[in-house]
Amino acid sequence: MNRRNFLAQLLGLAACGALPVSRIQAAATGSDGQPFNQEWLRATAQRLAQEPYLAPADARPPWLAAMDWDDYQALNNFRIDHSLWAGGELPFQARFFHLGLYFHHPVSLYEVANGFARPILFSPEMFKYGPKVKDRIPESAGDLGFAGFRVNTRSDWERDMFSFLGASYFRAVGASKQYGLSARGLAVDTGMDRPEEFPIFRSFWLEKPAADAQALTIHTLLDSPSITGAYTFVVTPGDTTVMKVETHLFPRRAIERLGIAPMTSMFQYGENDRRVSDDFRPEIHDSDGLALWTHAGEWIWRPLMNPHYIRVNSFLDNNPRGFGLLQRDRDFANYQDDGAAYHKRPSLWIEPLGDWGQGAVQLIEIPTSDETFDNIVAFWNPAQPVQPGQEMRFNYQMYWGAHPPYQPLVAQVAATRLGVGGIPGQKKTVPMRKFVIDFTGGRLGHLNQNAKVEAVVSASRGEIRDAATRPILETPLWRCHFDLVASGSEPVDLRCYLRDAEGALSETWLYQWSPAPAPANT
Repeated sequence: MNRRNFLAQLLGLAACGALPVSRIQAAATGSDGQPFNQEWLRATAQRLAQEPYLAPADARPPWLAAMDWDDYQALNNFRIDHSLWAGGELPFQARFFHLGLYFHHPVSLYEVANGFARPILFSPEMFKYGPKVKDRIPESAGDLGFAGFRVNTRSDWERDMFSFLGASYFRAVGASKQYGLSARGLAVDTGMDRPEEFPIFRSFWLEKPAADAQALTIHTLLDSPSITGAYTFVVTPGDTTVMKVETHLFPRRAIERLGIAPMTSMFQYGENDRRVSDDFRPEIHDSDGLALWTHAGEWIWRPLMNPHYIRVNSFLDNNPRGFGLLQRDRDFANYQDDGAAYHKRPSLWIEPLGDWGQGAVQLIEIPTSDETFDNIVAFWNPAQPVQPGQEMRFNYQMYWGAHPPYQPLVAQVAATRLGVGGIPGQKKTVPMRKFVIDFTGGRLGHLNQNAKVEAVVSASRGEIRDAATRPILETPLWRCHFDLVASGSEPVDLRCYLRDAEGALSETWLYQWSPAPAPANT
């Protein structure tokens, strides 16, 4: 287990709970189980939205509630021979997380085979309890249920492909088999001046795969005080793990800010933002930028930052082609961390399917001084008002891997660096900040060093000075640099791209620079 599995407690998110049988209809009665299909799940979510929200209670018995972090590590050692579909004949296996520590409420788990759902029941025999906790577990521990589950594939029975654990959080890996950023089922009122609401996945239905199956299908029921939902995930493993997601959402009440396909990541510091960098490692982050591919075909790169205060940026669009939180920098030398392996962290790309209409990709950046805190959130916020009684549908594909499935034909931003402005040795009459942006790829790689490449730079306020572009010899990079002169404390929105006589040569670099706040009076 690592920090993402326990982030829920830090943010008060650990709220997974099973619905009472009377609220959801038992999924297994008799040897054949209960009939199950997507339409039943959709109808159940719709019916649930018409009833008052019932918050889950803490289901941990006293002996379990008393266990600390170390106890939970000794407790949560699943025996792989008890995996769902153990034996290796099928291409997938599901393994389960023990209730305890930050995970107080069990989720209901069911296996679906031949159209019938049967419950997956907890047994202490599923876990190899360490000596530290073995004697503290009653002989009759009861049916505690599970906190969540993870899935392995025939290609690697040792390392997870994906997992669901805590609220509506889930994560997946690509070829590197390295976990990093997380996704959520839904975000409600994130980044506002009131507490955020965290919907929960109440129950999961795992479809038994055929022997030659290339994908695993999972259904889940989402619930919160404001909204319910029926979700279907079709997960295909590979160098890039692909999740096709189908959602049916039913609001209980009006929602001011609804986040579709939300992603949660961490950015403490990087080459562009070293405000909190008293560490031997040059960079610490799970993602280094937000990428957007607009409906009009423009590619945008927005480097992430660790701001002085919570910031919310909106990027308006109509039917976006895609967006994601990416880890572009994959050079170990830029991290020097062979434990956390930040250079192997996956990127996550969202590809909308169907008509998403008007809305905005919203990016929320939260200050942090600790790499164990996820401080970056991105999602699609539809412009359509969210009102009770309606049904909303959003389908999309998620790509977990080193690179997104689509790449711009123009040059990409390779690095962003900031520092004191002006020319060394010359007196500065006004405060200024220097921005240095490196681009690579596209037609830039075919231009000679004397080619006329122009940097098109603009700022929402202040003055841009000495903008210039040149190739960095013996590398594939072209560098743009400019100085910004801006007084006051308000943020400055910056925009830059490269072009020549034939048109745009690069994606559009966006940045929001904020002057350091004045020191507080003492």
